[in-house]
Amino acid sequence: MGFVNLYGIVSHVGASAAPPRPMAEVPYQDNRWITVQLVGEVRPNKDFQRGISQHPTVGDRAHLVTKEDLGTIYRRPKDPRYIEIGHLAAAESIPALIDLNALVTRHSAVVGATGSGKSTTVAGVLSALADSERYPSARVLIIDIHGEYGAALGERAAIYRTNADEGAGERPLHIPYWAMILDELMPITFGALEGRDRGALVDRIVGLKRHAIEAATVEDVTENDLTVDTPVPFSIHRLWFDLHCEVNATHFERAGTVQSRDTWALEIGADGRPKQPGDAMSAIPPRFRGLKDVRGDTEKIRLSNSNLNMSRGIDALGARLRDPRFNFLFRPGPYMPNEEGYVEADLGSLLSDWLGEEQPVTVLDLSGVPSTIQGEVVGTLLRILYDALFWARNLSEGGRERPLLIVLEEAHAYLGSGSEGRAAAGVRRIAKEGRKYGIGIMLVSQRPSEIDATVLSQCGTIFAMRLANREDRGKVEGAASDSLEGLFGVLPVLRTGEALVVGEAVNIPIRANVDRVRRPPDSADPAVVVEGNEEDGYASPGGWNQRRDKADYNEVVQVWRRQNPRPSKVVRQEETVVGGENEA
Repeated sequence: MGFVNLYGIVSHVGASAAPPRPMAEVPYQDNRWITVQLVGEVRPNKDFQRGISQHPTVGDRAHLVTKEDLGTIYRRPKDPRYIEIGHLAAAESIPALIDLNALVTRHSAVVGATGSGKSTTVAGVLSALADSERYPSARVLIIDIHGEYGAALGERAAIYRTNADEGAGERPLHIPYWAMILDELMPITFGALEGRDRGALVDRIVGLKRHAIEAATVEDVTENDLTVDTPVPFSIHRLWFDLHCEVNATHFERAGTVQSRDTWALEIGADGRPKQPGDAMSAIPPRFRGLKDVRGDTEKIRLSNSNLNMSRGIDALGARLRDPRFNFLFRPGPYMPNEEGYVEADLGSLLSDWLGEEQPVTVLDLSGVPSTIQGEVVGTLLRILYDALFWARNLSEGGRERPLLIVLEEAHAYLGSGSEGRAAAGVRRIAKEGRKYGIGIMLVSQRPSEIDATVLSQCGTIFAMRLANREDRGKVEGAASDSLEGLFGVLPVLRTGEALVVGEAVNIPIRANVDRVRRPPDSADPAVVVEGNEEDGYASPGGWNQRRDKADYNEVVQVWRRQNPRPSKVVRQEETVVGGENEA
């Protein structure tokens, strides 16, 4: 149009007796037709801009784009605002570029069926973000519930997991329970409490936190600032022990005395000492005498006169305090308070580990977290990160000066439609408000139809990979900001590793082949048939077509019992005797 080039995307191609909609009469017309939707324009000496300022008229010529046109639209040479994730599917010489600002602050989603290359695509995008020369202050945190990304990101990532292999560079994952707010702590400790019981628990926790402040274990908060949700260390083991004894203790009845520790009726052994006096830090309860046991003829034993009705919650918490699977939460290493509330390391050290590492990427591997509390743990992590960066919004390490991208792997597991869990609430909060404070999210899911529509609609950029399910495709099409008719019809036929990228991070929707990372995530399909045969004593790993080695299911039971996929012992090659000499 004069000096202006208008660009459009072909969304339909067909051949029929009549076009899909009425068309003006032209000198030559047959039964072949295309539908084009205009998306942007280029003016002389200007970059490509979305939107058009004028429309073509009937009879104007339409042209196929050239390589130079594609370069005009897509190329951003050496512009730090853009990262290269691969190349265009239609032109291998033209890079597929993503606007980094829009990707992080306007949120994004990576969706695709199992085997479509979804995890590899995420790893490729994160590898581009983790370029220390271009982005030395990058901050990316991955909440990885299946432990897939540690191997893919290698030296660019700090990996935290519950069963850490410190010899391999992994670090133990600690999530201090005292950093939780009450609504997060209750479901994994006492359960639902109402009325008087809940109020009593709040008073006990506040009292323990106040004691920690008075003991000067925490110096940057005063009693006037203290609430039950203030992240001040307190001993949950002491809380459990005191409540257990108050509710379950039996007491000797003595005239003129009230029930106290001095009146406890403990079981006594043959040596005259209590059989089990109990230990708070080990979560071992005292053993009290029954009502029929007496000491002498003049003393009677009475039940506790406590009015608390939380014995079930107390027993449940005691069991979890003794369960080693919950050690990352209730025995969080240097963040575990003693009975006085003293900790070796405070939250500043924890945030420095997660957000201030030399590596640009931090992987929080939750594969060892019990599935019963996985959603609550994800919600807690999101809330801690959001609160920290929200209150630090005017500081150099806040989100405004150094934004944070949070990647949520397998998001459908805790973001189901209508979900009211802590994880869903945390994601909704970040999706709606995180942009203002420099916190972005990237959802990764194989079932977009199961993700809450409110959350998915907040994702400004969508990487749509192969999706055969009609319901999934409809959900993605409804959430995409570029609602080009027919654009998503190619999703069922996309190749592995190929993505349709739409939204704010691209000038116009692109179909791209994403670069593969050197070490893909640990999410590949198992090989049923492995190419190659055994030669010169070499046995290919795995595959039904390979020689079957001697089975050792004792190792299976070992890792099962330890809840750790890595065997604890080193498997050594057996020695064989040949000609009277030992050969390894």
